[in-house]
Amino acid sequence: MKGDLSRKAEDYLEAIYVISLEKGHVRIRDICKELGIKPPSVVEMVKKLSAKGYLVYLKNEGVYLTPEGEDVGRIIKDRHSTICAFLKFIGVPEEIADEDACIMEHDLNSKTVEQIKSLVKFIETAPDRPQWLDHFAIFCDVGKHPCKAKDGLPRTAQMGRPEQLR
Repeated sequence: MKGDLSRKAEDYLEAIYVISLEKGHVRIRDICKELGIKPPSVVEMVKKLSAKGYLVYLKNEGVYLTPEGEDVGRIIKDRHSTICAFLKFIGVPEEIADEDACIMEHDLNSKTVEQIKSLVKFIETAPDRPQWLDHFAIFCDVGKHPCKAKDGLPRTAQMGRPEQLR
């Protein structure tokens, strides 16, 4: 992604991308509804994004993402979905997870997002719900780990570092 986009511009491209997937076409009123922003502000940003080559705006027809705009919209949407899923896994209520993902999606390093995505995929594809997720939920409720190591050492001390396990 280019570094010339503000958070707000990325939010617009994400919203336009999502609307285009859902409806097949995007109008100014759709963007207003999705983002909760008044039409004059939406038109102003759409014109700016059009001037930068991220979309094409045809006044009586609608808004169309260019390949570059579609790439940015897809990347931001993917980041949002990944971060939101992670936050929900750790017990953040859905509405808060969605709001926080909107903030975090813009600033995290791409490597961080990839690692979070790998963790989310790992959890989602596990044949059974990972026991440690249940243990974490209990820990959040009572402030203590439900498992005790037999020798009294923390489990991380018993396991070693991940690179030692390979």
